[in-house]
Amino acid sequence: MALQERLRSDVAEIERDVVELRHRLHRRPEIGLQLPETQRAVLDALAGLPLEISTGSSCSSVTAVLRGTGTSGTTGTSGDAGPRPVVLLRGDMDALPVQEATGVEFTSAIDGAMHACGHDLHTAMLVGAARLLSAHRDALAGDVVFMFQPGEEGFDGAGHMLAEGVLDAAGPRVQRAYGVHVVAGKLPRHQFTTRPGTLMAASDGLFVTVRGSGGHGSAPHRAKDPVSVAAEMITALQAMVTRQFDVFDPVVITVGSFHAGTKRNIIPAEAVFEATVRSFSPAARERVQHASVRLCEAIAAAHGLVAEARYTTEYPVTVNDVAQAAFATGVVTDVFGDDRFTPMRDPEAGAEDFSRVLEQVPGCYLFLGACPDDDYDAAQDNHSPHAAFDDAVLTDGCLLHANLAIRALQQLTAS
Repeated sequence: MALQERLRSDVAEIERDVVELRHRLHRRPEIGLQLPETQRAVLDALAGLPLEISTGSSCSSVTAVLRGTGTSGTTGTSGDAGPRPVVLLRGDMDALPVQEATGVEFTSAIDGAMHACGHDLHTAMLVGAARLLSAHRDALAGDVVFMFQPGEEGFDGAGHMLAEGVLDAAGPRVQRAYGVHVVAGKLPRHQFTTRPGTLMAASDGLFVTVRGSGGHGSAPHRAKDPVSVAAEMITALQAMVTRQFDVFDPVVITVGSFHAGTKRNIIPAEAVFEATVRSFSPAARERVQHASVRLCEAIAAAHGLVAEARYTTEYPVTVNDVAQAAFATGVVTDVFGDDRFTPMRDPEAGAEDFSRVLEQVPGCYLFLGACPDDDYDAAQDNHSPHAAFDDAVLTDGCLLHANLAIRALQQLTAS
Protein backbone atom coordinates (compact mmCIF):
# COMPACT_ATOMS: atom_id res chain seq x y z
CA MET A 1 0.00 0.00 0.00
CA ALA A 2 1.38 3.42 -0.99
CA LEU A 3 2.28 5.88 1.76
CA GLN A 4 -0.57 8.26 0.91
CA GLU A 5 -3.10 5.45 1.15
CA ARG A 6 -1.66 4.37 4.50
CA LEU A 7 -1.84 7.92 5.82
CA ARG A 8 -5.49 8.19 4.78
CA SER A 9 -6.29 4.86 6.38
CA ASP A 10 -4.48 5.82 9.58
CA VAL A 11 -6.12 9.22 9.87
CA ALA A 12 -9.53 7.60 9.56
CA GLU A 13 -8.65 5.34 12.48
CA ILE A 14 -7.65 8.24 14.75
CA GLU A 15 -10.39 10.65 13.66
CA ARG A 16 -12.61 9.90 16.65
CA ASP A 17 -9.76 10.53 19.08
CA VAL A 18 -8.88 13.81 17.37
CA VAL A 19 -12.50 14.98 17.52
CA GLU A 20 -12.77 14.03 21.19
CA LEU A 21 -9.61 15.99 21.96
CA ARG A 22 -10.97 19.01 20.16
CA HIS A 23 -14.19 18.82 22.20
CA ARG A 24 -12.24 18.42 25.45
CA LEU A 25 -10.24 21.54 24.66
CA HIS A 26 -13.32 23.47 23.58
CA ARG A 27 -15.13 22.77 26.85
CA ARG A 28 -12.21 24.07 28.94
CA PRO A 29 -10.79 27.10 27.12
CA GLU A 30 -7.87 28.97 28.67
CA ILE A 31 -6.58 32.43 27.82
CA GLY A 32 -3.06 33.81 27.59
CA LEU A 33 0.31 32.23 28.26
CA GLN A 34 -0.61 29.96 31.17
CA LEU A 35 -2.81 27.09 29.97
CA PRO A 36 -2.31 24.27 32.50
CA GLU A 37 -5.40 22.23 31.57
CA THR A 38 -4.71 22.57 27.85
CA GLN A 39 -1.08 21.63 28.33
CA ARG A 40 -2.11 18.55 30.33
CA ALA A 41 -4.58 17.52 27.61
CA VAL A 42 -1.86 17.76 24.96
CA LEU A 43 0.63 15.81 27.07
CA ASP A 44 -2.00 13.12 27.70
CA ALA A 45 -2.73 12.90 23.98
CA LEU A 46 0.97 12.56 23.11
CA ALA A 47 1.71 9.97 25.80
CA GLY A 48 3.23 6.79 24.44
CA LEU A 49 4.48 8.30 21.19
CA PRO A 50 8.23 8.20 20.41
CA LEU A 51 8.64 11.92 21.06
CA GLU A 52 11.17 13.98 22.96
CA ILE A 53 8.91 16.33 24.91
CA SER A 54 9.74 19.50 26.80
CA THR A 55 7.56 22.21 28.35
CA GLY A 56 8.13 25.93 28.61
CA SER A 57 9.28 27.84 31.67
CA SER A 58 7.76 31.22 30.77
CA CYS A 59 4.52 29.77 29.39
CA SER A 60 2.54 26.53 29.16
CA SER A 61 4.07 25.50 25.87
CA VAL A 62 4.76 21.97 24.68
CA THR A 63 7.59 21.18 22.27
CA ALA A 64 7.81 17.65 20.89
CA VAL A 65 10.59 16.34 18.66
CA LEU A 66 10.12 13.28 16.46
CA ARG A 67 13.26 11.66 15.11
CA GLY A 68 12.67 10.27 11.66
CA THR A 69 14.24 6.94 10.75
CA GLY A 70 14.19 7.38 6.98
CA THR A 71 17.39 7.80 5.02
CA SER A 72 18.33 11.46 4.71
CA GLY A 73 21.32 11.05 2.44
CA THR A 74 22.89 14.09 4.10
CA THR A 75 26.65 14.03 4.46
CA GLY A 76 29.22 16.35 5.88
CA THR A 77 32.29 17.70 4.06
CA SER A 78 34.37 14.71 5.17
CA GLY A 79 31.81 12.22 3.94
CA ASP A 80 30.47 11.56 7.42
CA ALA A 81 26.75 11.84 8.06
CA GLY A 82 25.88 15.49 8.55
CA PRO A 83 23.04 17.10 10.52
CA ARG A 84 19.65 15.78 9.53
CA PRO A 85 17.16 18.35 8.20
CA VAL A 86 14.46 19.61 10.55
CA VAL A 87 10.98 21.01 9.86
CA LEU A 88 8.56 22.63 12.30
CA LEU A 89 4.78 22.30 12.50
CA ARG A 90 2.89 24.73 14.72
CA GLY A 91 -0.49 24.76 16.42
CA ASP A 92 -1.65 27.51 18.79
CA MET A 93 -3.66 26.54 21.88
CA ASP A 94 -5.16 29.62 23.57
CA ALA A 95 -8.75 30.87 23.62
CA LEU A 96 -10.38 34.31 23.66
CA PRO A 97 -12.25 36.36 26.30
CA VAL A 98 -15.59 35.75 24.54
CA GLN A 99 -18.84 34.40 25.99
CA GLU A 100 -19.83 31.50 23.76
CA ALA A 101 -23.26 31.60 22.11
CA THR A 102 -23.05 28.72 19.62
CA GLY A 103 -25.16 26.27 21.61
CA VAL A 104 -23.06 23.28 20.52
CA GLU A 105 -23.14 20.19 22.70
CA PHE A 106 -19.53 20.71 23.78
CA THR A 107 -19.91 24.44 24.45
CA SER A 108 -17.48 26.22 26.77
CA ALA A 109 -17.94 25.50 30.46
CA ILE A 110 -15.87 28.57 31.38
CA ASP A 111 -17.74 31.86 31.64
CA GLY A 112 -16.21 34.56 29.49
CA ALA A 113 -13.84 32.26 27.62
CA MET A 114 -14.30 30.56 24.24
CA HIS A 115 -12.29 28.95 21.48
CA ALA A 116 -13.72 31.51 19.08
CA CYS A 117 -10.71 31.43 16.75
CA GLY A 118 -10.45 27.68 16.25
CA HIS A 119 -7.24 27.08 18.16
CA ASP A 120 -8.79 23.96 19.66
CA LEU A 121 -8.88 22.56 16.13
CA HIS A 122 -5.29 23.61 15.50
CA THR A 123 -4.10 21.79 18.61
CA ALA A 124 -6.09 18.64 17.85
CA MET A 125 -4.87 18.58 14.23
CA LEU A 126 -1.24 18.88 15.34
CA VAL A 127 -1.69 16.04 17.82
CA GLY A 128 -3.20 13.98 15.00
CA ALA A 129 -0.23 14.79 12.78
CA ALA A 130 2.16 13.72 15.54
CA ARG A 131 0.37 10.39 15.75
CA LEU A 132 0.43 9.89 11.98
CA LEU A 133 4.11 10.74 11.65
CA SER A 134 5.06 8.66 14.69
CA ALA A 135 3.55 5.66 12.90
CA HIS A 136 5.54 6.48 9.75
CA ARG A 137 8.94 7.52 11.06
CA ASP A 138 10.53 5.55 8.25
CA ALA A 139 9.05 8.08 5.81
CA LEU A 140 10.81 10.98 7.54
CA ALA A 141 14.24 11.79 6.11
CA GLY A 142 14.90 14.05 9.08
CA ASP A 143 13.27 15.32 12.26
CA VAL A 144 10.04 17.15 13.04
CA VAL A 145 9.45 19.74 15.77
CA PHE A 146 5.82 20.05 16.93
CA MET A 147 5.26 23.54 18.37
CA PHE A 148 2.22 23.66 20.67
CA GLN A 149 2.01 27.36 21.44
CA PRO A 150 0.01 29.34 24.01
CA GLY A 151 -0.64 33.06 23.96
CA GLU A 152 -1.18 33.80 20.26
CA GLU A 153 -4.10 36.12 20.97
CA GLY A 154 -2.12 39.19 21.97
CA PHE A 155 0.41 37.60 24.35
CA ASP A 156 3.23 36.86 21.88
CA GLY A 157 3.47 33.19 22.73
CA ALA A 158 5.61 32.60 19.64
CA GLY A 159 8.10 35.15 20.92
CA HIS A 160 8.30 33.32 24.25
CA MET A 161 8.86 29.95 22.56
CA LEU A 162 11.51 31.40 20.24
CA ALA A 163 13.33 32.88 23.22
CA GLU A 164 13.28 29.44 24.87
CA GLY A 165 14.82 27.81 21.80
CA VAL A 166 12.00 26.07 19.95
CA LEU A 167 13.86 26.45 16.63
CA ASP A 168 16.81 24.52 18.06
CA ALA A 169 14.80 21.88 19.93
CA ALA A 170 15.96 19.07 17.62
CA GLY A 171 19.62 20.09 17.79
CA PRO A 172 20.13 21.31 14.22
CA ARG A 173 18.14 24.48 13.56
CA VAL A 174 14.69 24.25 11.94
CA GLN A 175 14.92 24.79 8.17
CA ARG A 176 11.24 24.95 7.21
CA ALA A 177 8.12 25.95 9.17
CA TYR A 178 4.41 25.49 8.46
CA GLY A 179 1.11 26.30 10.11
CA VAL A 180 -2.61 26.07 9.33
CA HIS A 181 -5.44 28.32 10.56
CA VAL A 182 -9.13 27.45 10.29
CA VAL A 183 -11.71 30.08 9.36
CA ALA A 184 -15.37 30.08 10.35
CA GLY A 185 -16.45 32.08 7.29
CA LYS A 186 -14.98 33.42 4.03
CA LEU A 187 -14.08 29.97 2.66
CA PRO A 188 -16.10 26.85 1.85
CA ARG A 189 -15.61 23.89 4.17
CA HIS A 190 -12.52 21.79 3.29
CA GLN A 191 -11.08 24.55 1.07
CA PHE A 192 -7.44 25.66 1.48
CA THR A 193 -5.90 28.98 0.52
CA THR A 194 -2.67 30.90 0.87
CA ARG A 195 -0.50 33.28 -1.12
CA PRO A 196 3.20 34.02 -1.62
CA GLY A 197 4.71 37.06 0.08
CA THR A 198 2.68 39.18 2.45
CA LEU A 199 -0.13 37.09 3.94
CA MET A 200 -1.25 39.01 7.02
CA ALA A 201 -0.69 42.47 8.45
CA ALA A 202 1.52 43.73 11.22
CA SER A 203 -0.45 44.59 14.37
CA ASP A 204 0.45 47.49 16.65
CA GLY A 205 -1.27 49.55 19.33
CA LEU A 206 -1.86 53.29 19.71
CA PHE A 207 -2.72 54.46 23.23
CA VAL A 208 -3.70 58.11 23.70
CA THR A 209 -4.53 60.10 26.83
CA VAL A 210 -5.78 63.65 26.28
CA ARG A 211 -5.40 65.88 29.34
CA GLY A 212 -7.38 69.08 29.76
CA SER A 213 -9.22 70.64 32.67
CA GLY A 214 -12.69 69.76 33.86
CA GLY A 215 -15.67 72.00 34.29
CA HIS A 216 -19.41 72.37 33.99
CA GLY A 217 -21.05 71.24 30.79
CA SER A 218 -22.91 74.53 30.54
CA ALA A 219 -19.67 76.54 30.36
CA PRO A 220 -17.19 74.73 28.11
CA HIS A 221 -15.28 77.96 27.51
CA ARG A 222 -14.15 77.86 31.14
CA ALA A 223 -12.73 74.34 30.78
CA LYS A 224 -10.44 72.53 28.36
CA ASP A 225 -12.59 69.76 26.98
CA PRO A 226 -10.58 66.60 26.22
CA VAL A 227 -13.59 64.75 24.77
CA SER A 228 -14.05 66.98 21.73
CA VAL A 229 -10.30 67.04 21.13
CA ALA A 230 -9.99 63.26 21.36
CA ALA A 231 -12.94 62.93 18.99
CA GLU A 232 -11.17 65.20 16.52
CA MET A 233 -8.07 63.03 16.76
CA ILE A 234 -10.05 59.91 15.93
CA THR A 235 -11.53 61.54 12.83
CA ALA A 236 -8.15 62.98 11.83
CA LEU A 237 -6.47 59.59 12.10
CA GLN A 238 -8.84 58.28 9.42
CA ALA A 239 -8.10 61.24 7.17
CA MET A 240 -4.38 60.70 7.74
CA VAL A 241 -4.67 57.11 6.50
CA THR A 242 -6.32 58.20 3.26
CA ARG A 243 -4.11 61.22 2.60
CA GLN A 244 -0.64 60.19 3.77
CA PHE A 245 -0.47 56.52 2.80
CA ASP A 246 -0.39 54.78 -0.57
CA VAL A 247 -3.67 53.01 -1.24
CA PHE A 248 -1.63 50.08 -2.60
CA ASP A 249 0.36 49.82 0.65
CA PRO A 250 -2.54 50.40 3.02
CA VAL A 251 -2.81 51.14 6.71
CA VAL A 252 -5.87 50.41 8.86
CA ILE A 253 -6.51 52.25 12.14
CA THR A 254 -9.49 51.22 14.24
CA VAL A 255 -10.31 52.83 17.58
CA GLY A 256 -11.92 50.13 19.66
CA SER A 257 -11.94 51.75 23.09
CA PHE A 258 -12.87 55.30 24.21
CA HIS A 259 -13.37 56.31 27.84
CA ALA A 260 -14.12 59.70 29.34
CA GLY A 261 -16.28 61.31 31.99
CA THR A 262 -18.79 60.23 34.59
CA LYS A 263 -21.92 62.28 33.82
CA ARG A 264 -23.39 64.14 30.86
CA ASN A 265 -23.15 67.63 32.39
CA ILE A 266 -19.55 67.29 33.61
CA ILE A 267 -16.57 68.06 31.38
CA PRO A 268 -13.90 65.54 32.45
CA ALA A 269 -10.24 66.32 32.91
CA GLU A 270 -9.08 63.60 30.55
CA ALA A 271 -10.17 61.28 27.76
CA VAL A 272 -8.50 58.02 26.80
CA PHE A 273 -8.73 55.97 23.63
CA GLU A 274 -6.97 52.92 22.21
CA ALA A 275 -6.56 51.85 18.59
CA THR A 276 -5.28 48.85 16.71
CA VAL A 277 -3.03 49.73 13.78
CA ARG A 278 -2.53 47.34 10.85
CA SER A 279 0.08 47.72 8.09
CA PHE A 280 1.42 45.52 5.33
CA SER A 281 5.03 46.63 4.90
CA PRO A 282 7.88 47.61 7.23
CA ALA A 283 8.04 51.04 5.57
CA ALA A 284 4.36 51.81 6.15
CA ARG A 285 4.60 50.46 9.67
CA GLU A 286 7.44 52.82 10.56
CA ARG A 287 5.71 55.80 8.97
CA VAL A 288 2.37 55.27 10.71
CA GLN A 289 4.08 54.95 14.07
CA HIS A 290 5.55 58.44 13.85
CA ALA A 291 2.70 60.05 11.94
CA SER A 292 -0.06 58.91 14.33
CA VAL A 293 1.77 60.08 17.45
CA ARG A 294 2.69 63.41 15.84
CA LEU A 295 -0.89 64.01 14.72
CA CYS A 296 -2.42 63.40 18.15
CA GLU A 297 0.12 65.56 19.94
CA ALA A 298 -0.29 68.40 17.44
CA ILE A 299 -4.10 68.42 17.61
CA ALA A 300 -3.97 68.58 21.40
CA ALA A 301 -1.47 71.44 21.29
CA ALA A 302 -3.60 73.34 18.79
CA HIS A 303 -6.43 73.38 21.35
CA GLY A 304 -4.20 74.19 24.29
CA LEU A 305 -4.32 70.67 25.72
CA VAL A 306 -1.70 67.95 26.14
CA ALA A 307 -1.76 64.46 24.60
CA GLU A 308 0.33 61.54 25.76
CA ALA A 309 0.44 59.25 22.73
CA ARG A 310 2.18 55.89 23.07
CA TYR A 311 2.73 53.55 20.12
CA THR A 312 3.63 49.91 20.78
CA THR A 313 4.81 47.47 18.15
CA GLU A 314 3.33 44.01 18.46
CA TYR A 315 3.31 41.34 15.71
CA PRO A 316 5.26 41.89 12.48
CA VAL A 317 3.93 41.32 8.98
CA THR A 318 3.34 37.63 8.23
CA VAL A 319 5.31 36.86 5.07
CA ASN A 320 5.22 33.52 3.29
CA ASP A 321 8.42 32.48 1.55
CA VAL A 322 7.61 32.50 -2.19
CA ALA A 323 9.11 29.08 -2.86
CA GLN A 324 7.49 27.56 0.22
CA ALA A 325 4.08 28.97 -0.66
CA ALA A 326 4.37 27.26 -4.04
CA PHE A 327 5.54 24.07 -2.33
CA ALA A 328 2.63 24.06 0.15
CA THR A 329 0.15 24.77 -2.64
CA GLY A 330 1.52 21.80 -4.54
CA VAL A 331 1.16 19.57 -1.50
CA VAL A 332 -2.49 20.61 -1.08
CA THR A 333 -3.40 19.97 -4.71
CA ASP A 334 -1.50 16.68 -4.85
CA VAL A 335 -3.00 15.30 -1.63
CA PHE A 336 -6.53 16.69 -1.88
CA GLY A 337 -7.02 17.63 -5.55
CA ASP A 338 -6.87 20.85 -7.57
CA ASP A 339 -10.43 21.77 -6.61
CA ARG A 340 -9.53 22.00 -2.94
CA PHE A 341 -7.26 25.02 -3.34
CA THR A 342 -8.32 28.61 -4.01
CA PRO A 343 -5.55 31.16 -4.63
CA MET A 344 -5.69 34.01 -2.11
CA ARG A 345 -5.85 37.33 -3.93
CA ASP A 346 -5.20 39.85 -1.17
CA PRO A 347 -3.49 39.74 2.23
CA GLU A 348 -5.60 39.64 5.38
CA ALA A 349 -5.56 42.58 7.81
CA GLY A 350 -5.53 40.15 10.71
CA ALA A 351 -2.20 39.46 12.40
CA GLU A 352 -0.32 36.37 13.57
CA ASP A 353 2.64 35.80 15.87
CA PHE A 354 3.70 32.90 13.65
CA SER A 355 5.12 35.84 11.70
CA ARG A 356 8.03 35.76 14.16
CA VAL A 357 8.86 32.19 13.09
CA LEU A 358 8.58 33.06 9.40
CA GLU A 359 10.97 35.98 9.93
CA GLN A 360 13.66 33.44 10.83
CA VAL A 361 12.70 30.33 8.85
CA PRO A 362 11.39 29.94 5.28
CA GLY A 363 7.88 28.56 5.45
CA CYS A 364 4.21 28.98 4.71
CA TYR A 365 1.01 29.65 6.62
CA LEU A 366 -2.29 28.46 5.14
CA PHE A 367 -5.99 28.89 5.83
CA LEU A 368 -8.58 26.09 5.88
CA GLY A 369 -12.31 26.66 5.55
CA ALA A 370 -14.18 25.10 8.48
CA CYS A 371 -17.65 26.60 8.22
CA PRO A 372 -20.37 24.05 9.17
CA ASP A 373 -22.86 25.75 6.83
CA ASP A 374 -22.84 25.86 3.04
CA ASP A 375 -23.55 29.60 3.13
CA TYR A 376 -20.07 30.48 4.37
CA ASP A 377 -20.37 34.12 3.22
CA ALA A 378 -23.14 34.68 5.76
CA ALA A 379 -21.42 32.81 8.58
CA GLN A 380 -20.05 34.55 11.67
CA ASP A 381 -16.30 35.06 11.43
CA ASN A 382 -13.58 34.05 13.86
CA HIS A 383 -13.74 35.87 17.24
CA SER A 384 -17.54 36.03 17.16
CA PRO A 385 -19.44 34.40 20.06
CA HIS A 386 -21.33 32.55 17.31
CA ALA A 387 -18.21 31.38 15.42
CA ALA A 388 -18.59 27.67 14.62
CA PHE A 389 -16.13 25.18 13.14
CA ASP A 390 -16.82 21.79 11.59
CA ASP A 391 -15.08 18.73 13.06
CA ALA A 392 -15.01 17.29 9.55
CA VAL A 393 -11.95 19.39 8.64
CA LEU A 394 -9.80 17.97 11.44
CA THR A 395 -8.52 15.08 9.33
CA ASP A 396 -7.71 17.57 6.53
CA GLY A 397 -5.41 19.41 8.89
CA CYS A 398 -3.80 16.20 10.17
CA LEU A 399 -3.06 15.01 6.63
CA LEU A 400 -1.75 18.36 5.45
CA HIS A 401 0.63 18.72 8.41
CA ALA A 402 1.92 15.19 7.92
CA ASN A 403 2.45 15.59 4.19
CA LEU A 404 4.13 18.98 4.55
CA ALA A 405 6.63 17.46 6.97
CA ILE A 406 7.32 14.33 4.92
CA ARG A 407 7.70 16.17 1.63
CA ALA A 408 9.66 19.11 3.00
CA LEU A 409 12.21 16.71 4.51
CA GLN A 410 12.43 14.89 1.19
CA GLN A 411 12.99 18.20 -0.57
CA LEU A 412 15.66 19.29 1.90
CA THR A 413 17.43 15.96 1.57
CA ALA A 414 17.47 16.22 -2.21
CA SER A 415 18.77 19.79 -2.24
